[in-house]
Amino acid sequence: MRVDLDSVAANCRVLAAQVRGDLMAVVKADGFGHGAVDVARTALASGATWLGVTALSEALTLRDAGLRAPVLSWLNPVGADFGAGVRAGVDLAVPSVAHLAAVAGAAGDGRSAPARVHLHLDTGLARDGAAPEEWPALCRAARSAELDGRVQVVGVMGHLALADLGGPAPNAAGRAAFDHGLDVARAAGLRPRHRHLAATAATLTDPAAHHTMVRVGAGLVGIDPSGSTALHPALTLTAPVVSVRQVPAGTGVGYGHAWTSSRATTLALLPVGYADGLPRAATGRSEVLLGGRRHPVVGRISMDQLVVDLGPGSPVRPGDTATVVGTGDDGAPTAAEWARWAQALEHEVVTGLGSAPPRVRRRVTTHPTWSPS
Repeated sequence: MRVDLDSVAANCRVLAAQVRGDLMAVVKADGFGHGAVDVARTALASGATWLGVTALSEALTLRDAGLRAPVLSWLNPVGADFGAGVRAGVDLAVPSVAHLAAVAGAAGDGRSAPARVHLHLDTGLARDGAAPEEWPALCRAARSAELDGRVQVVGVMGHLALADLGGPAPNAAGRAAFDHGLDVARAAGLRPRHRHLAATAATLTDPAAHHTMVRVGAGLVGIDPSGSTALHPALTLTAPVVSVRQVPAGTGVGYGHAWTSSRATTLALLPVGYADGLPRAATGRSEVLLGGRRHPVVGRISMDQLVVDLGPGSPVRPGDTATVVGTGDDGAPTAAEWARWAQALEHEVVTGLGSAPPRVRRRVTTHPTWSPS
């Protein structure tokens, strides 16, 4: 698998041009399967000023790689090692009073630097973040911990449920909930410098949701959930032809003979399958680029192999290279097409592909130094 970091850089510049405030590059799930450290470095050199992840372990991986930019981790159990995060200068999202107590306890008595926290408000997903009825108590507790010197409330965050629909209208309720949450936080005496609600889709379609910072992850690797902006895919998966065989009409292929040849044809075997992240649900609909043309994948996609119907008299030979997933520049199928064939999300495809095959990346960039802000 190859990751073109030039495309990541170009996408980041497009996204950064949409906003006046800070841009947080979200590199969770190993940078959406593209390599968290390299995507982070590239984004920081291309307009991003912050990094974001879910798990604290992901944030510590970035620190271990030498990245010193501000980094936020926002999805951790109450029993997480928050002390390690505080010592590494990681900002921590707090979705409950229990989380706040754990983070404040990890920060100690204030003789060391206080923990930098972002209070997390649920604005309509009924998922992560404090429920609206719990929000006032969380804000009051956070102000008390701030006065004790154990935490510094530097941010308030939320997430929109309907931003993928595109445009401001679907986000109206979520924006209103976030605005009310900010009013409650201010009434409790909090003055958060960073306020962030928009992810990729709202960054591209709803300026009213931008506040002081936006969080973009999928957009960095060429995915626009709103379908409003042309971003460039960065991932290419190729595979060598293992073998080629001529078969007569009536030949069944793969488990269950889900496909049977209707004519004499040439079949090529590729050593990739669902263990490498290709969605098995794309069986019967998917294609690959081989020998300058697209050819259908036939039979069921197996754990580590698939079969391609090349048609009669194909010049393809063992050792030739097929492009299984590409950027679309040369006619190869894209991750978006694989997602459509599998009736899945493009996010699912790229994160699945990134979990197994070896990677080769182009253009590893440098990063700026970190200073708390």
